[in-house]
Amino acid sequence: MLQLILGGARSGKSRLAEKLAFDSGLAVTYIATSQPLDGEMSARVAHHRERRPPEWALIEEPLELARVLRETARAERCLLVDCLTLWLTNLLMLDSPERLAQEREALLDCLASLPGEIVLVSNETGMGVVPLGELTRRYVDEAGWLHQALAERCQRVVLTVAGLPLTLKGTAL
Repeated sequence: MLQLILGGARSGKSRLAEKLAFDSGLAVTYIATSQPLDGEMSARVAHHRERRPPEWALIEEPLELARVLRETARAERCLLVDCLTLWLTNLLMLDSPERLAQEREALLDCLASLPGEIVLVSNETGMGVVPLGELTRRYVDEAGWLHQALAERCQRVVLTVAGLPLTLKGTAL
Protein backbone atom coordinates (compact mmCIF):
# COMPACT_ATOMS: atom_id res chain seq x y z
CA MET A 1 0.00 0.00 0.00
CA LEU A 2 1.15 3.52 -0.82
CA GLN A 3 0.12 6.13 1.76
CA LEU A 4 0.55 9.91 1.92
CA ILE A 5 0.39 11.58 5.34
CA LEU A 6 0.01 15.36 5.19
CA GLY A 7 -0.13 17.95 7.94
CA GLY A 8 1.23 21.22 9.18
CA ALA A 9 4.18 21.72 11.50
CA ARG A 10 3.79 19.71 14.71
CA SER A 11 0.47 18.27 13.53
CA GLY A 12 1.36 14.69 14.48
CA LYS A 13 1.96 13.53 10.89
CA SER A 14 5.36 11.93 11.59
CA ARG A 15 4.08 10.21 14.72
CA LEU A 16 1.12 8.82 12.73
CA ALA A 17 3.42 7.64 9.92
CA GLU A 18 5.69 5.93 12.45
CA LYS A 19 2.68 4.17 14.00
CA LEU A 20 1.51 2.99 10.57
CA ALA A 21 5.00 1.68 9.79
CA PHE A 22 5.25 -0.08 13.16
CA ASP A 23 1.73 -1.55 12.84
CA SER A 24 2.55 -2.95 9.39
CA GLY A 25 4.45 -5.76 11.12
CA LEU A 26 7.15 -5.48 8.45
CA ALA A 27 10.81 -4.60 8.75
CA VAL A 28 10.96 -0.79 8.57
CA THR A 29 13.47 1.39 6.77
CA TYR A 30 13.23 5.07 7.62
CA ILE A 31 14.34 7.31 4.76
CA ALA A 32 15.27 10.74 6.08
CA THR A 33 15.52 13.62 3.61
CA SER A 34 16.61 16.34 6.01
CA GLN A 35 20.03 17.90 6.07
CA PRO A 36 20.66 19.02 9.66
CA LEU A 37 22.65 22.12 8.74
CA ASP A 38 21.98 24.04 11.97
CA GLY A 39 21.32 23.40 15.65
CA GLU A 40 17.55 23.70 15.39
CA MET A 41 17.32 21.09 12.62
CA SER A 42 19.80 18.85 14.44
CA ALA A 43 17.50 18.97 17.48
CA ARG A 44 14.50 18.01 15.32
CA VAL A 45 16.45 15.08 13.85
CA ALA A 46 17.49 13.94 17.33
CA HIS A 47 13.85 14.08 18.50
CA HIS A 48 12.73 11.89 15.58
CA ARG A 49 15.63 9.49 16.15
CA GLU A 50 14.69 9.04 19.82
CA ARG A 51 11.12 8.04 18.91
CA ARG A 52 12.11 5.36 16.41
CA PRO A 53 12.60 1.75 17.45
CA PRO A 54 16.30 0.83 17.41
CA GLU A 55 15.73 -2.05 14.97
CA TRP A 56 14.54 0.26 12.19
CA ALA A 57 17.08 0.79 9.44
CA LEU A 58 17.94 4.36 8.47
CA ILE A 59 18.90 5.82 5.10
CA GLU A 60 19.69 9.51 4.84
CA GLU A 61 19.11 10.79 1.29
CA PRO A 62 18.42 14.46 0.61
CA LEU A 63 18.10 14.32 -3.21
CA GLU A 64 17.88 10.95 -4.99
CA LEU A 65 14.72 9.67 -3.37
CA ALA A 66 13.46 7.61 -6.33
CA ARG A 67 16.77 5.77 -6.60
CA VAL A 68 16.73 4.89 -2.89
CA LEU A 69 13.10 3.75 -3.04
CA ARG A 70 13.79 1.49 -6.04
CA GLU A 71 16.90 0.01 -4.39
CA THR A 72 15.30 -0.52 -0.97
CA ALA A 73 11.64 -1.48 -1.51
CA ARG A 74 10.83 -5.13 -0.87
CA ALA A 75 7.58 -7.02 -0.37
CA GLU A 76 8.56 -7.75 3.24
CA ARG A 77 9.55 -4.16 4.05
CA CYS A 78 7.85 -0.89 4.96
CA LEU A 79 9.59 2.28 3.80
CA LEU A 80 8.81 5.48 5.68
CA VAL A 81 9.91 8.67 3.89
CA ASP A 82 10.05 11.77 6.11
CA CYS A 83 9.68 14.28 4.63
CA LEU A 84 8.88 15.20 1.03
CA THR A 85 8.80 18.96 1.56
CA LEU A 86 12.34 18.88 2.99
CA TRP A 87 13.36 16.84 -0.08
CA LEU A 88 11.66 19.44 -2.29
CA THR A 89 13.48 22.25 -0.46
CA ASN A 90 16.81 20.49 -0.97
CA LEU A 91 16.13 20.31 -4.70
CA LEU A 92 14.93 23.92 -4.90
CA MET A 93 18.10 25.10 -3.18
CA LEU A 94 20.18 23.51 -5.96
CA ASP A 95 18.71 26.20 -8.23
CA SER A 96 18.45 23.67 -11.04
CA PRO A 97 14.90 23.45 -12.44
CA GLU A 98 16.00 20.53 -14.62
CA ARG A 99 17.22 18.51 -11.64
CA LEU A 100 14.01 19.25 -9.71
CA ALA A 101 11.89 18.12 -12.67
CA GLN A 102 14.02 14.96 -13.15
CA GLU A 103 13.87 13.90 -9.49
CA ARG A 104 10.15 14.71 -9.21
CA GLU A 105 9.30 12.67 -12.32
CA ALA A 106 11.56 9.83 -11.21
CA LEU A 107 9.70 9.70 -7.89
CA LEU A 108 6.25 9.81 -9.46
CA ASP A 109 7.20 7.22 -12.10
CA CYS A 110 8.63 4.66 -9.67
CA LEU A 111 5.82 4.60 -7.10
CA ALA A 112 3.45 2.24 -8.92
CA SER A 113 6.10 -0.45 -9.27
CA LEU A 114 7.41 -0.46 -5.69
CA PRO A 115 6.70 -3.59 -3.65
CA GLY A 116 5.87 -3.53 0.06
CA GLU A 117 4.40 -0.73 2.13
CA ILE A 118 5.37 2.87 1.46
CA VAL A 119 4.46 5.72 3.83
CA LEU A 120 5.22 9.23 2.59
CA VAL A 121 5.17 12.22 4.96
CA SER A 122 4.88 15.81 3.79
CA ASN A 123 4.04 19.26 5.13
CA GLU A 124 0.79 20.77 3.91
CA THR A 125 1.81 24.35 3.18
CA GLY A 126 -0.95 25.54 0.87
CA MET A 127 -3.62 26.33 3.44
CA GLY A 128 -2.31 29.69 4.59
CA VAL A 129 -1.63 33.09 3.15
CA VAL A 130 0.28 33.47 -0.11
CA PRO A 131 3.89 33.92 0.99
CA LEU A 132 6.05 36.89 0.10
CA GLY A 133 9.04 36.21 -2.08
CA GLU A 134 9.49 34.35 -5.34
CA LEU A 135 11.31 31.32 -3.89
CA THR A 136 8.75 30.85 -1.11
CA ARG A 137 5.84 31.07 -3.55
CA ARG A 138 7.60 28.59 -5.84
CA TYR A 139 8.07 26.23 -2.90
CA VAL A 140 4.36 26.37 -2.01
CA ASP A 141 3.40 25.86 -5.67
CA GLU A 142 5.80 22.93 -6.15
CA ALA A 143 4.65 21.29 -2.91
CA GLY A 144 1.00 21.64 -3.92
CA TRP A 145 1.60 20.15 -7.36
CA LEU A 146 3.65 17.31 -5.86
CA HIS A 147 0.93 16.53 -3.30
CA GLN A 148 -1.77 16.46 -5.99
CA ALA A 149 0.28 14.07 -8.13
CA LEU A 150 1.06 11.84 -5.15
CA ALA A 151 -2.56 11.80 -3.96
CA GLU A 152 -3.61 10.46 -7.38
CA ARG A 153 -1.17 7.57 -7.00
CA CYS A 154 -1.71 6.72 -3.32
CA GLN A 155 -4.28 4.26 -2.01
CA ARG A 156 -4.63 6.27 1.20
CA VAL A 157 -4.18 10.00 1.86
CA VAL A 158 -4.50 11.35 5.40
CA LEU A 159 -4.47 14.93 6.65
CA THR A 160 -3.30 15.20 10.26
CA VAL A 161 -4.43 18.13 12.42
CA ALA A 162 -3.79 18.39 16.18
CA GLY A 163 -2.69 14.75 16.18
CA LEU A 164 -5.98 13.61 14.67
CA PRO A 165 -6.05 11.83 11.31
CA LEU A 166 -8.64 12.81 8.74
CA THR A 167 -8.72 10.29 5.90
CA LEU A 168 -9.12 12.10 2.58
CA LYS A 169 -8.83 9.01 0.38
CA GLY A 170 -8.96 5.28 1.03
CA THR A 171 -9.79 3.27 4.11
CA ALA A 172 -10.24 5.36 7.26
CA LEU A 173 -7.76 4.92 10.10
